[in-house]
Amino acid sequence: MENIKCLIIGGGPAGYTAAIYASRAGLNPVVFEGMEPGGQLTTTTVVENFPGFPEGVDANQLMADMRSQAVRLGADIRSGVITSVDFSKRPFSLVVDGETGIEAQAVIIATGAAAKYLGLPSERKFRGMGVSACATCDGFFYRKKVVAVVGGGDTACEEATYLANICSKVYMIVRRDVFRASQAMRDRVMNTPNIEILWNCNTQEILGDESGVTGARLVRKDGKVFDINVDGFFLAIGHHPNSDVFKDFIDTDENGYIITDGKSSRTSVEGVFAAGDVQDPTFRQAITAAASGCKAALEVERFLMSN
Repeated sequence: MENIKCLIIGGGPAGYTAAIYASRAGLNPVVFEGMEPGGQLTTTTVVENFPGFPEGVDANQLMADMRSQAVRLGADIRSGVITSVDFSKRPFSLVVDGETGIEAQAVIIATGAAAKYLGLPSERKFRGMGVSACATCDGFFYRKKVVAVVGGGDTACEEATYLANICSKVYMIVRRDVFRASQAMRDRVMNTPNIEILWNCNTQEILGDESGVTGARLVRKDGKVFDINVDGFFLAIGHHPNSDVFKDFIDTDENGYIITDGKSSRTSVEGVFAAGDVQDPTFRQAITAAASGCKAALEVERFLMSN
């Protein structure tokens, strides 16, 4: 059975950055990229807020460059999904694609978190063409335009108020007649003049053409169907951290995010570390994921030197 010194699970900004640092430390890291090489960032188009790119950078190119850098420095990057683990003792035992067993002295979990979508065919069709799950990432492209935000929780309210500072108008599509958000966030939305709340509404279809999103077809609770004209459509109905395979062994919060020890990337299992969106319910940015991947690799280096 193959025994790996430093195993990195996940191929997004956190995983690739961890691979870069672990390679430079001589840890011979092996990376399993999972089902979405490049991570969630590859679902967007141009990244405007990653430092070092004054004109912005294509998201897929950014991830390809991170991957190439890790490979050049010595990382062994492989396709495959970790389908089961046993973290009860070291070396840790893991299974790839349900069939291949491997062992690892230290593990960095960088599997990310997947945005929740409505499940509409038109939503998939226009993803990256007006449909987004990150206002901070993509709001800039809708400056002085009209957008819609789906959701009624704190995240939706935060995204809507953020977009209201950029866009001419923001529709909030809320399926109930009340917000689930905290009172402070409700007050902020209600006091923002260019936010219009559409209560008791569900999205039936996202409308668009070859250039992208042009509107949305909504249905009220009473059955009335109507259209709104928007240039962007933002999902803010939550994220699901990709942590299910690890839950029997490491501590997670009530939403499934891996709990790390304070400012460290250490999990509840010695020798297992977590980086990126799988342990970050707050920021969910490429730059913060990359930073946590760096931290995790440095901590793995120290851990292996002392064990």
